[in-house]
Amino acid sequence: MGKKPALELRDEIEERAGADAVFDYEPLPGIADEMVDNNGTIRPVWQRFLAHLNIMPEKDLAERFARADRYLRDAGVFYRAYGAKGSGERAWPLSHIPVLIDEREWQALSAGLVQRADLLEAMVADIYGDNKLVEEGTVPPALIAANPEFQRPLVGVKPATGHYLHFCAFEIGRGPDGNWWVLADRTQAPSGAGFALENRVATTRAFSDIYAETPVHRLASFFGAFRDALQTMKHSGDDRIAVLTPGPANETYYEHAYIARYLGFMLLEGEDLTVVNGRVMVRTVAGLKPIGVLWRRLDSAYADPLELNQNSHIGTPGLVESLRAETVTIVNALGTGVLETRALLAFMPAVCRSLLGEDLRLPSIATWWCGQKDERDHVAANIEKMVIGPAYSRAPFFDDNGESVLGSSLRATAKNSIADWLTSDGAKLVGQEVVTLSTTPAWVNGKLTPRPMSLRVFAARTANGWQIMPGGFARIGSGDDVAAIAMQSGGAAADVWIVSDRPVERHTLLPAEGSFTRNMPGSLPSRAADNLFWLGRYIERAEGALRILRAWHARYAEAADPNQPLLADVTDYLAAVDIDPAEPVPESLLRNIDSAVYSASNIRDRFSPDGWLALNDLAKTARRFHSTITAGDDASHAMTILLRKLAGFAGLVHENMYRFTGWRFLSLGRYIERGLHMTRLLGHMSGPEAPDGALDMLLEIGDSVMTHRRRYNVNTARLTVTDLLALDPLNPRSILFQMNEIHREVEELPNAFMNGQMSPFYREAMRLHSGLAVMTPETMSGDVYHRLERELEHLSDLLAQTYLG
Repeated sequence: MGKKPALELRDEIEERAGADAVFDYEPLPGIADEMVDNNGTIRPVWQRFLAHLNIMPEKDLAERFARADRYLRDAGVFYRAYGAKGSGERAWPLSHIPVLIDEREWQALSAGLVQRADLLEAMVADIYGDNKLVEEGTVPPALIAANPEFQRPLVGVKPATGHYLHFCAFEIGRGPDGNWWVLADRTQAPSGAGFALENRVATTRAFSDIYAETPVHRLASFFGAFRDALQTMKHSGDDRIAVLTPGPANETYYEHAYIARYLGFMLLEGEDLTVVNGRVMVRTVAGLKPIGVLWRRLDSAYADPLELNQNSHIGTPGLVESLRAETVTIVNALGTGVLETRALLAFMPAVCRSLLGEDLRLPSIATWWCGQKDERDHVAANIEKMVIGPAYSRAPFFDDNGESVLGSSLRATAKNSIADWLTSDGAKLVGQEVVTLSTTPAWVNGKLTPRPMSLRVFAARTANGWQIMPGGFARIGSGDDVAAIAMQSGGAAADVWIVSDRPVERHTLLPAEGSFTRNMPGSLPSRAADNLFWLGRYIERAEGALRILRAWHARYAEAADPNQPLLADVTDYLAAVDIDPAEPVPESLLRNIDSAVYSASNIRDRFSPDGWLALNDLAKTARRFHSTITAGDDASHAMTILLRKLAGFAGLVHENMYRFTGWRFLSLGRYIERGLHMTRLLGHMSGPEAPDGALDMLLEIGDSVMTHRRRYNVNTARLTVTDLLALDPLNPRSILFQMNEIHREVEELPNAFMNGQMSPFYREAMRLHSGLAVMTPETMSGDVYHRLERELEHLSDLLAQTYLG
């Protein structure tokens, strides 16, 4: 069926958008629904979107959803899931139907969230300051003093900016009466803002035509305003801004890297930092550089093992000292995680009246702390309507890994003893009213189906006060059970569209037309340089192994005798570098590829999505071949496929990576490893005792067969092969070519010259280069190759000592 003309299609959409019911959808009885009001009428904000859906063939809709999924897959969006068998990366679970909210309703909701952000700021300032809330009895002292998130060393330490909170999130849900509740406050290190951006991009890939016609508020202005606010927090023009991550093992590490890349900040781990004379400094290849603002994404207790959690291996000793000296701003301030305590929700109305002198605009989910008799009695008497959970938990009950107990699910004998349990352990427990969250449409088995939903909404402190992100993301349940909303429990995430009744501004983070300043890339952290260097080495090591294995299996396919002199000789060489050709895809090769993937995973903020996908595709293909191919021609063909994939990855990196310091370390890793590879091969296979066919095999491994034929009018001989693979400055596989490139890159590294003299690393690179450049094929012997191998390894060690320590 052909497409309808645009005007006819628009008329049909307009006609359907005016109808009361435009889609087969049955909301759950007695539960508020985001799309359908209490009278069963589709809300106006949804009508145009549903009119579009209603005229789409199911095949078209499936193709749209596939586009969104393909974008997320190609962008490498993932979260880390934890289970009994450990953790692993999982594709981001997108619920393709966005949640639509009218702008007027959102404005009222935003006003309540701004008030709540102000309340949380005043509250944490009191907790670490005058402590009037406890003194006046508004908050029980046990909820602060016994709270594991209360960081006593931070008492009296005021932030340099005067504010404790700069970026907050709120878990909110709509109740049966249609009103919104706050289910949890997120002040420790709120996650999800980057995923909200990715949800938006993916959803607009699916509904680009609908999105273009719908006045949906954009997200870029929110991030731009927050980025500008962070810039004003720097203490000097030389200060850097960084995102502080726990590392790749964290469940939301992808988002940390994405946000750092999106906003142009450094992505650092605790080991990248050191505190010198009260100042936080980042270790870079150009020396120590000052950090003025840290947007932390790790919990407070792990930030400083010197004064907080002594068992932390991901923090930076002395960080609290720098806060006392007011030389760094941490977003959010250390210790703010105490505000996430579930039991504090019970006291928020009273705290609001005490600190702000007004009533709470947006109520919290009904909560009772069981450390008080009247509250204990109420919870025990209404156990059928309660969820009992840890008082100091920082997660809503549906996201607490099963720590909460649903009162209605208890056996009768357990219910009879509930009062005794609350009496003995009441200070550690809270009761919360069972939540019946509103539902929103999700596409399930070819139809719109109501699913429970909560929203995560973000607030950023800007020059104009708190700004609420016009959207956020929705967590969608995998079934009717509210507990299935959590991502770790199989829930999905949906984009949130705040829809206006008039055109909206199209914001962007790109600079306006006119004059501009070309900013040079920031200093390269030593850890990032280390990972780039070893990424280059592992990739080149894998390529070298693949080329040898391909040549070995090609000859084995012809003779089927691994004991023939040439194959036996090469097998001895491979054994020395931990490669067993009896395995068509050896474990050591897989380890090198996996090590390359790991190195790349530590620098996701500096790595293109295309390069990351290509590298992972190489790893998956190698794993598949490991269990499916056989020795000989099959293995030789498999090595060719892997070499092509490796070349595709190398080409992406070579063509797309900015030629700055990071590129140089990646390149140096490749040049040193390729030089070592060729040096070892020539030392083993080019001597007078090498078996027949060794020189031809060397040329094949060095990808230089055709070049040799063109350059030398003789058959392969030791001197011609040595000249081409060791001393030809124009052959990209030769040892001298690697030394030329190393010399060129080293000249551009920071501190190559110190006080007018060459650094030890530069001097050694120069010595190696000049020593090889004056050699002739006749002077290249086994001893020379062995010495050169040791010197290249020493050069690698010198690089590490100079830049990566």
